[in-house]
Amino acid sequence: MGVDIGNVLIKRPIKLESLEGRRIAIDSYNMIYQFLTTIRQKDGTPLMDSKGRVTSHLSGLLYRVSKLLEMNIQPIFIFDGEPPKFKIKTIEKRQEIKAQAQRRLEEAIARGETELKTYAQATVKMTEEIVEESKKMLELMGVPVVMAPSEGEAEAARLVSEGMAYAVGSQDYDSLLFGANRLVRNITLSGRRKLPGKGVWVEVEPELIDANESFSAIGMTRNQMIWAAMMIGTDYFEGIKGIGPKKGVAIAKESSSLKECFEKAKASEIYEENKVELEEIERFFLNPPKPKQEPSIQFRDPKKDEIIDFLCGEHEFMIERVEGALDRIMKKEEGKSQTKLDSWFS
Repeated sequence: MGVDIGNVLIKRPIKLESLEGRRIAIDSYNMIYQFLTTIRQKDGTPLMDSKGRVTSHLSGLLYRVSKLLEMNIQPIFIFDGEPPKFKIKTIEKRQEIKAQAQRRLEEAIARGETELKTYAQATVKMTEEIVEESKKMLELMGVPVVMAPSEGEAEAARLVSEGMAYAVGSQDYDSLLFGANRLVRNITLSGRRKLPGKGVWVEVEPELIDANESFSAIGMTRNQMIWAAMMIGTDYFEGIKGIGPKKGVAIAKESSSLKECFEKAKASEIYEENKVELEEIERFFLNPPKPKQEPSIQFRDPKKDEIIDFLCGEHEFMIERVEGALDRIMKKEEGKSQTKLDSWFS
């Protein structure tokens, strides 16, 4: 879900080609969730094999990661670790929302409705099986998989801020609050997309957000943006009723502490009731947990035969399509190897 600060940030459209040679720290849950939501059949059901196992995430990873590798863009997939304790309420709320969505889907089916995709998308769940299959798929493709000590976006932001990656790849903006220098959105959504609930198609392009550029243009620090986000509402605190992005930013710009923000928002009572948790959340954004050991980030050649066994043998993918996606990567890798070899004799 993330924090709703997109409207106050500077977004610059880019072409995927401009990321050639760059390492992008991908928020894995965010990307996989997109695949589970969007890669569906006309009746709203996800792609599945004959045993009823969902395969939308595997399809998305195969084709999108292949495309990125073919373009010499190096994705590093960051998976969530243990969530902070103050996120429990949000997780429980999301579970209830999913349950309500499932009931609405069942009611729509009972009414005989045929346009079920919108209902079905709201029921998407990230199961442990889906997560483990995604990790296996990525490792077979030779792409680094990193386990975060806590939130994936926080670890992705750390890799970027410490120069181990160029930008975070996510639809959410939280990584900027965790200290990421750059955020790339729509890295998996480029092309035409139908707006939810509307018969309108729009062109979706990747966009780059530079944290320093945006914060400077707004006239506020990262700390102040964190305060604004906490008033607006985050995954860790529901925010203050009536405070949206513009108002939250305006208040934070004129404040020197989180407490002062709440006072100016006429929410001193809320602050005092939640003081310990609010201060803990602020510290979490500024100094999220770091891994005890620096993760190994190595790119390897895809294991073509094992990928075919996994996708085609186990999950019944069409072998022609899988081979087509993998062959494009292999040819790209062969081309790079030949270029390096030629350089020795030029």
